[in-house]
Amino acid sequence: MTDSPALPIPTLDHVVVNVRDRLPEAAGVWRRLGFTLTPMGRHTLGSINHLAMFGTDYLELVGVPPEGAPETDVMEWPEGLNGLVFGTDASNILYNTLKAAGAPVLPPLAFSRPVTLPDGSQQDASFRTVRVERDAFPAGRLYFCHHLTRHLVWRDTWRRHANGVLGIAAVIMDSNAPQRTATVFEALFGGHALRHLPDGVRLNMALTRLDVLIPPAATRRFAAAAPLADGRAERMTGLVFRVGDIAQTIAALKDGGVKYMSGAGWAGVAASEANGVALKFAEG
Repeated sequence: MTDSPALPIPTLDHVVVNVRDRLPEAAGVWRRLGFTLTPMGRHTLGSINHLAMFGTDYLELVGVPPEGAPETDVMEWPEGLNGLVFGTDASNILYNTLKAAGAPVLPPLAFSRPVTLPDGSQQDASFRTVRVERDAFPAGRLYFCHHLTRHLVWRDTWRRHANGVLGIAAVIMDSNAPQRTATVFEALFGGHALRHLPDGVRLNMALTRLDVLIPPAATRRFAAAAPLADGRAERMTGLVFRVGDIAQTIAALKDGGVKYMSGAGWAGVAASEANGVALKFAEG
């Protein structure tokens, strides 16, 4: 009798903010927030994006071009935090392992986008993703990303941000039934990966955590910065960024003319100022 392959260990690759058909406008918003963005990319699937790269993870703004992109589902989702993406370096093995374990995953999907190098030449950044079935996670896109050309995506010149952001410390979700929402994470990573909180469930991802909370608890994390209720039973509502010096962050927000709130060691930006995503910048 052979042992079953072990389920993966959760690590955050990136988060996705859906900006629908307003990518140029959204890019201006996030630049004013103090983020350095990569040049616009165009996927072979039709969607377009900008990235804010950090140490080991990143934020993606995704949208569609003026002519549309019917082969993508970008326009089917509301504006806001819409994608939670885990890392993998073995997408085919991962798919087979998860499928054998009964997890609701789809076969690997390959795509690419051209990247311009410093010398002016172009190469294709290539990816394979293993997606969770949409019905299993109504809050948004949930998938694993296998970077086949990591060196084209993580470049040091893109990791320096005026606001001093070093990485994503937390992703916050609200759910009317956190335990039910968390069953998809249990299917992907096993029950041992989850920690039960008084108001929800936590998934630890190395340097990052995902907290799935009942709506009042999720709102308390961001106070006045939280997005308004939109009738969904579960949704991704906000991000906590890790910064080295909150004074640098506040200076960048002021330079960008961004409304913010602040306290000892932190600053917050309302979801209404950041494409529907509540933001908190925290030292340490």
